[in-house]
Amino acid sequence: MRIGILGLGRIGAFHAATLAGLDAVDSLVVSDPVAAATAAAVERFGATAADSPEAVLAAGVDGIVIAAATDAHPALILAAVKAGIPVFCEKPVAKTVEESLTVLRAVQGSGVEVHIGYNRRFDAGCVAARKAVLSDELGKLHTVRSTTLDPAPPPAAYIAVSGGIFRDCSVHDFDIVRWVTGREVSEVYAAGGNRGAEYIAEAGDVDTASAILTLDDGTLAVISNSRHNARGYDVRLELHGMKDSIAVGLEDKLPLRSVEPGATFPSGTPHNFFMDRFADAYRAELTAFTEVVAGRSPSPCTVADAIEASLIAEACTLSVQEHRLVSMDEVRGDLDKVRQG
Repeated sequence: MRIGILGLGRIGAFHAATLAGLDAVDSLVVSDPVAAATAAAVERFGATAADSPEAVLAAGVDGIVIAAATDAHPALILAAVKAGIPVFCEKPVAKTVEESLTVLRAVQGSGVEVHIGYNRRFDAGCVAARKAVLSDELGKLHTVRSTTLDPAPPPAAYIAVSGGIFRDCSVHDFDIVRWVTGREVSEVYAAGGNRGAEYIAEAGDVDTASAILTLDDGTLAVISNSRHNARGYDVRLELHGMKDSIAVGLEDKLPLRSVEPGATFPSGTPHNFFMDRFADAYRAELTAFTEVVAGRSPSPCTVADAIEASLIAEACTLSVQEHRLVSMDEVRGDLDKVRQG
């Protein structure tokens, strides 16, 4: 199959390399506003260059991968759907929930599959954890803990447009908690602080945050995030039930140092980058997208799924701003009406 790629920055170039190595992909058509980025992809992967998104859509592609800036996501998704071409788009759907709902309205009933990129759904550990929950190996869940700690904060220019730590970072935790447990969030309480880079506080954001999510069956999910984890990139998921407890990310490259006498675990070199930690998950995610393109599978993460995670981020942001418990009903708006058509 022939796949188009819109956006060849850090993640777009990484996706191009992954797609070029998949047996199902015969050729790539690429486009980026930076001509040098397009030229590099042409040279490295033998891709065909296109001078605009419209040219990519007109190049006979079977599927489109959108890795452009967030502001461009809605228009690019809608253009691909209008052309009848299946879409993979990096999260989020749009910068605001309102724009995301506009995309959802357009996608519903179009017959075109849209796959939003939440790579942790394809991590082997997370997949195993979901199976353990669905098979009742753990019994009734009472506590879930999801952690994302970055080794260093992103640059000031990124922070200025990221939408905040809950919308940019924690949203991965929100999505994986929903997916693994199969439950929805009913209310949240979140807190945040600033322990490092001054430009994060100046942007009106926090660099360290925690949230308690109450799921619709009473399970508590505890989310921990920070932009400052000098030992490495730490992503873990714990699920505690009445029968058993399990962990994702409890492996030798875990960026923690034990101070217990005689302890040697973990002894590996810590993960230091998300592309390192989730390289296999990204490959599995794009392989799944080729199945969507081939018509053998529906989207494994729909626009509606992605909006649910974004709404949890909105609720947590409001909770920090107003120092209070926030019900998800406060932020859901018209989502249910749109989903029901």
